Amino acid sequence: MNRIYGLIIVILINGMAFGQGCSDAGFCTMGAMKPDQPFNKRVPLKLRSVEVSFYRGTTTTSPVVYVGTIDMSFNIIDNKTFFQIKLPYQAVTGNFGNTGGLSDISYCLTRNIYSSEEYNIGVTLGGKIPTNNSNLKDDRFDNPLPMYYQTSLGTYDAIAGISLVSRKWLFATGIQHPFNQNGNQFTYDDWIPVYEGGPDYVRTYAPSYELKRGTDIMFRVERNFRYSRINFSVGLLPIWRITKDEIFDVNLNERVKLDGTLGMALSGIITAGYNFNVKSGIRLLLGHKITQRDVNPDGLTREMVSTLSYTYRF
Repeated sequence: MNRIYGLIIVILINGMAFGQGCSDAGFCTMGAMKPDQPFNKRVPLKLRSVEVSFYRGTTTTSPVVYVGTIDMSFNIIDNKTFFQIKLPYQAVTGNFGNTGGLSDISYCLTRNIYSSEEYNIGVTLGGKIPTNNSNLKDDRFDNPLPMYYQTSLGTYDAIAGISLVSRKWLFATGIQHPFNQNGNQFTYDDWIPVYEGGPDYVRTYAPSYELKRGTDIMFRVERNFRYSRINFSVGLLPIWRITKDEIFDVNLNERVKLDGTLGMALSGIITAGYNFNVKSGIRLLLGHKITQRDVNPDGLTREMVSTLSYTYRF
């Protein structure tokens, strides 16, 4: 057991230092689309839970993103239906400045529509509520910040998904559709005079003025390895943006669809968990970005990310 505890500590330390991960607008960790879902017919599944997670992510530019999240799930009506709500607080630090505040609130209703000794099938419907209009400004020059620094995506989104979970495998797919454009007003012209020789640096951020994100479709395939207290999973998470992102071009004075925003972002996902007992446990999730879209005005792309979480079920 000492060797096992030592292995877990090594994994956690290395993961927090070197973990690389995927980016999405929130739906990959909601309801039926969540990673590392348990399946054990011998132990009654506790649908009520509170999870506290801590996230650190470095981006493809200068910002570093920190997120603390309270994720609550509880069963309603019967033991086949549960409601989930996520309350994240996000802080960002980078060359443009620092921001912080409550991030977008995600919620969903998940129903187990089929259950057998071999597998379960669940479906999810939900959405996301913005906490601001995605136009936070820096403290020094009062200039609008790029999307990488925004604590909200600034849109109302609909989320839907379905999953099949067995003892060894998890297959899931889902869709997330934003209904509106946000209020972001970041432009190059505001920031280029601020930085000496700044155009090269400023233009590393894609234009995002009044951004309307495209629709995303995700797939998850995951192989689980579960023991009495320890569990691991390895999987792939491709996310397709099937409609182009759209912004207002201040130079053309019209809305334009951005080339390079369509296509797949593919990530490899690894989780490692330890259960203290049937009620509580810890988990580390790491993801490695394999491919990404050419243009990412939403500020979601990450170079390195790790999430450490504690769950209590009741």
